[in-house]
Amino acid sequence: MSSFNLTFKALSDPTRRKIIQLLNKGPMTAGEIADHFNMTKPSISHHLNLLKQADMIRDEKRGQFVIYELNTTVFQDIINWFIDFTNKKEERE
Repeated sequence: MSSFNLTFKALSDPTRRKIIQLLNKGPMTAGEIADHFNMTKPSISHHLNLLKQADMIRDEKRGQFVIYELNTTVFQDIINWFIDFTNKKEERE
């Protein structure tokens, strides 16, 4: 699956979009993220793994915790894709 397909798949779920909003405020542990949801930790882990597969977040082991943070490069790529898409549409008109 292409990287953009993984990105759009990851963005298609409201839980993952909420996780991205949370991480936009700064790095968090899985437990801190899970505190914002009424679901099991394995479910949160599943969402985090899909976001990692899409390269939208990164994780780093710090002591006994895993810290998650946004990979802003992917968001820049998405914005550039939308701008390019829009420019091509304008060229066709």
